[in-house]
Amino acid sequence: MFRNDGQGFPAEGYAGGGSRGALVVARANRFPAIGRLIDSPIGDAVDRLAGADLVVDLGARIGSREWFRGLFTCLGLCTAAGMMAPDLKPINFTAEPPMSAAHREQVRALGIAPLGLGGDTGQRIAATGMVEPLTDTPERPRVELAATIGQGDGFARVLERAGVSREEAGKIASMVGDTVPLDDLRAGTRMDLVLGRRAVKSDPRPLETLDFRARFDLKLAVERIDGQLRLKRIPIAVDNTPLRIQGRVGSSLYRSARAAGIPSGAIEAFIKAISQKLAMRGIGSDARFDAIIEHARAETGEVKMGSLLFAGITEGRKKVQMLKWTNGSREQWYEANGVGETKGVMRQPVLGHLTSSFGMRFHPILGFSRMHQGVDFGAPMGAPIVAASDGVISFAGRHGGHGNYVRINHSGGIATGYAHMSRIIAKFGQRIRQGELIGYVGSTGLSTGPHLHYEMYRNGKAINPTSMKFTTVQQLAGRDLANFKAKLNNLLSVRVANGGGAATQDNSAEAEPKDKGKPKKG
Repeated sequence: MFRNDGQGFPAEGYAGGGSRGALVVARANRFPAIGRLIDSPIGDAVDRLAGADLVVDLGARIGSREWFRGLFTCLGLCTAAGMMAPDLKPINFTAEPPMSAAHREQVRALGIAPLGLGGDTGQRIAATGMVEPLTDTPERPRVELAATIGQGDGFARVLERAGVSREEAGKIASMVGDTVPLDDLRAGTRMDLVLGRRAVKSDPRPLETLDFRARFDLKLAVERIDGQLRLKRIPIAVDNTPLRIQGRVGSSLYRSARAAGIPSGAIEAFIKAISQKLAMRGIGSDARFDAIIEHARAETGEVKMGSLLFAGITEGRKKVQMLKWTNGSREQWYEANGVGETKGVMRQPVLGHLTSSFGMRFHPILGFSRMHQGVDFGAPMGAPIVAASDGVISFAGRHGGHGNYVRINHSGGIATGYAHMSRIIAKFGQRIRQGELIGYVGSTGLSTGPHLHYEMYRNGKAINPTSMKFTTVQQLAGRDLANFKAKLNNLLSVRVANGGGAATQDNSAEAEPKDKGKPKKG
């Protein structure tokens, strides 16, 4: 304001330096610091900015210094406005669900006859004189239903829930039970029913037809013919040719087998069978596996996979072939030459806790230290004692300080002894199975209380029972070996389903179990 003329100062005041010099001198006398600031370069810059026009017409003198100054000023103001803008957040709300047809009809009625005029709306609207109630509503002649057997469901109970009378449901269940055991009907079995016309509404509808899959190879149908229910068996043709799959082991036997289409359960059995003869980590990546699995295909298109029948590994000239075979009542894996091995540990013969270990100890009755050739299990009087493994009873009776004593000879030169029994069940010469009852806990002989003294011998020498691991070897012979060879040759004649070239890449979607390991590359 002081740089403009005509601000009340006399004209002569501008002589000899002008009004700016007089004003600076006056200010400098009153405020020395401000005077020095105005005379400095900073003061000159402030003067130049004070004279600058910040409002520039961007449509004129485009490209000049003033035009760029106006452009930068505009951009700066826009940026500042954007930075100071409030943070807008969406408003949360719950959308109303769409109206149903009934609600829409009520809203339409409200628009036609408002309540203010005395109109009635809604589903509770009163009937007019034009409405005539029906004395009886017609029924559908047939009702088609579907029922499913649930876990733990009874067959008759499922029919009753579907609308069949209790008497008729029991009769149908009896008819079906005479054909297939009702307990064999799997949970999830679907039953298609057709219920007919009934004479009185309060009575259950009579069953007209019932169809369901009783087994993989059998369908049952119940039909009402001339007022009587008749059961009809409908066999389903099934092709039981086993499924044979071969492939390269690659970096992981498990993943390669899954990629070839072998079920995970069959792979588990395959690995357990092969591991009896080979270390899984020693199998090279170029080795080839050969698996034969139970497989059934019905004429209706359904497929059912069963258990593993054959497991084989070929690596160079080394070949391992294992076949599942039932010898007597026990199922195990045998080599191609008819030799089977069972590895494991002895079963604890009684349910109790260990009270005395194997080794030197002070005898509580004799009063001196001697070798304790077994272990003692504390158990209540009369607790059952079972055989630790399969074998033949070689002794059963009184045996000095052992009291009532049983001895069992097992394969491989192994024998076990059971002492201080209250009563013996096993008989001399009897062939016994693992877990079979041989007697009861007692305190006969040199004993201070009810317990089981358990001994184990290898080739007649006492060993510690708690550290015993055994391998049972069985060799098939005679007719059993001939039947075994015939089954093996029959399985090996099955054609390979995947052409033998599958499982060359680890593209299985399932993870490999941690305990299976990855075979090393050859």
